[in-house]
Amino acid sequence: MKRLLLPAAVLAVLVARSACAFEPFVVRDIRIEGIQRIEAGTIFSYLPVKVGEQMTDEKAAQAIRALFGTGFFRDVRLDVQGNVLVVTVEERPAIASVEFSGMKEFDKDAVKKSLREVGFQEGRIFDRAMLDQAEQELKRQYLGRGKYGVQITTTATPLDRNRVAVTFSIDEGEVAKIRKVNIVGNKAFSEKELLDQFVLTTPGLMTWYTKNDQYSRQKLQGDLESLRSFYLNRGFLDFNIESTQVSITPDKRDIYITVNITEGEIYTVSDVKLGGDTLLPESELRKLITVKPGEPFSREKLNDSTKAITERLGNEGYAFANANAVPAIDKDKRTVAFTIFVDPGRRVYVRRINIVGNVRTRDEVIRREMRQLEGSFYDAQKLQLSKQRVDKTGYFSEVEVETPAVAGTTDQVDVTVRVKERPTGALLVGVGFSSVDRFIFQGSISQSNIFGSGNTFSFQANTGTVNKTVSLSFTDPYWTIDGVSRGFDLYRRAIDATTLGIGNYKTTTLGGGLRFGVPFTEYDTLLFGLAYENTKLILDPVLSPQRFLDFQSQFGSDYSAVIETGGWVRDTRDSVIWPTRGRIQRGNVELASQPGDLQYWKTTYQNQSFFPITRDITLALDAEAGIGRGYGGKPLPFFKNFYLGGVGSVRGYRAATLGPRDVDGASLGGNRKTNVSAELLFPFPGTGKDRSMRLGAFVDGGQVYGQDEAFSFNTWRYSSGFSFAWNSPLGPLKFSIAWPIKDQPDDHIQRFQFQLGTIF
Repeated sequence: MKRLLLPAAVLAVLVARSACAFEPFVVRDIRIEGIQRIEAGTIFSYLPVKVGEQMTDEKAAQAIRALFGTGFFRDVRLDVQGNVLVVTVEERPAIASVEFSGMKEFDKDAVKKSLREVGFQEGRIFDRAMLDQAEQELKRQYLGRGKYGVQITTTATPLDRNRVAVTFSIDEGEVAKIRKVNIVGNKAFSEKELLDQFVLTTPGLMTWYTKNDQYSRQKLQGDLESLRSFYLNRGFLDFNIESTQVSITPDKRDIYITVNITEGEIYTVSDVKLGGDTLLPESELRKLITVKPGEPFSREKLNDSTKAITERLGNEGYAFANANAVPAIDKDKRTVAFTIFVDPGRRVYVRRINIVGNVRTRDEVIRREMRQLEGSFYDAQKLQLSKQRVDKTGYFSEVEVETPAVAGTTDQVDVTVRVKERPTGALLVGVGFSSVDRFIFQGSISQSNIFGSGNTFSFQANTGTVNKTVSLSFTDPYWTIDGVSRGFDLYRRAIDATTLGIGNYKTTTLGGGLRFGVPFTEYDTLLFGLAYENTKLILDPVLSPQRFLDFQSQFGSDYSAVIETGGWVRDTRDSVIWPTRGRIQRGNVELASQPGDLQYWKTTYQNQSFFPITRDITLALDAEAGIGRGYGGKPLPFFKNFYLGGVGSVRGYRAATLGPRDVDGASLGGNRKTNVSAELLFPFPGTGKDRSMRLGAFVDGGQVYGQDEAFSFNTWRYSSGFSFAWNSPLGPLKFSIAWPIKDQPDDHIQRFQFQLGTIF
């Protein structure tokens, strides 16, 4: 037997030499030895020689280089037995399993996915260098969570069939917390005011949830940019961050951050000019410029001005328009002048609209909300409207619109709508509590995007002591391609007003209806509906109010009603989940007419508006009014009266207890109602820019009036308090605590209320 080449240890030396170790020969056969998992055909495919061909020293070197290059083998040898070429290999072991011991900070499946991205996963060839890289990747993830004291030990346990089991033993250690953030060099502003611009902070009330007391290089870079913007928006054009130091204590538990800055002087804007190809009248573009001569320089206003100009040109189809502000700085006078050069570029068409990220929701559900059409001129305003409409469906937690240029063209773009689906089924539970009342339970199950069709199905069950309701509802928002919606409702409502304190009576109502919605603008919809109800009234001859008994005596206890409804909704809110601007208005009319036993009409109007006070604070104003009367010689049924008090009206008072009272103190409701609310919404302290939590400070007011009562603000009830809303991992939670104002001794007070839900 002749040994042609030595093992891998001297491969490089042998390959470098050109001297032959044997006489060339014609290969009569090729035999593979040592393989366990690798197919023989794989090795044959890498050999530069086949049976019947001449084997040379050069081809032997090529074969060894090729087989080592696959990474499958730890050692490769070539031998000759007669005219038979023998290829002997020693395979590298395969990774049979990857396990984690002591891991609590991360989800193990998510970590395995991240390790796959660096090439380390079950089934792959085990490589010590790759194992070290996987360990470093795992350590990097822990450092990103502030666990600088993490200790990771890796163990590779040999198994049968040339496999290994890899185990990462982890001692996570303690999380390093930010103990102090120092800003050095500030004179114009206090350190506290500057630190308010930071997301990173020292441990506080909510940092257990936000993790903002854990150091992150990305968060620090974002905070430094926020600090820079803070100064540049106040005229400090020469502001500079000189250096940043981040130090950690020897026990790796405390982090100290020091930021050294130079503020410079305040610069005033001396002039703003327009240049380039403005395309539109200069007077129209100047209305979009918010930075004015004589004011301190503000980078935010300047950026908003150039952005507004490019967006305005984008509305005309110039998707690649550019507005660039060129400064002229006078350091002696501390002034700066700007010339905004406008370059509209070429007018652009939209070639194709692509939908990305919708796993369950059908493409058509998103496409029907698009106002930008394929093949038409690019229109930035229509794209923004399209994004808002897709977002307002409520099916997605994120909606992004991108407009990449079409390769090889200068006048075409594609529109990519990138969405992230959110759970659209909801199990909601409502609970009320007061010192004199019992718990009231309400529940509903709904699916607002059933089977990804955009249709809504809901089932509601209310087992409270007052209301017991079972209802089914279905809505198709695009019954026609023009956006006409159609819905069906079936319901059974049983009301026991005795426990609510609004008079001793019980009603059981069975009903069903059909409704339509017809949009006539992008924001306005007309509503029409027709329903049939059968109501049975039960009174106590002794305990029920006399006026209720008189109504029963005159009109009976079993009523059928044909109810026609009409309405109008105008919705310009920027979001249905966390609105910060815009308005929603609702007007509704309900008419019960022949051939039913009841004849009455009711109308309501609601206006809810949102105003951004700052980037983080929103003012919400809500006003609602309603009136109802009977006709045809019949009164408005007392069980159709308006009621106020509780969630959604005047918080701090027990539900449905405001307004007229009977001689025994029972609330009777009324045929008119008015109520208003003003609420200041802002982020929860310590959550930084996290929008999953919101606090509110509110003032509510309102009253209900009987048939013969005159409207008067003197009879209104008011309350003020605080609210808290949290989109928690378990679902939406809402809390409120209110203190009544102008309350009377016989008012029913209910200060604390909360609502919780679970999203599935």
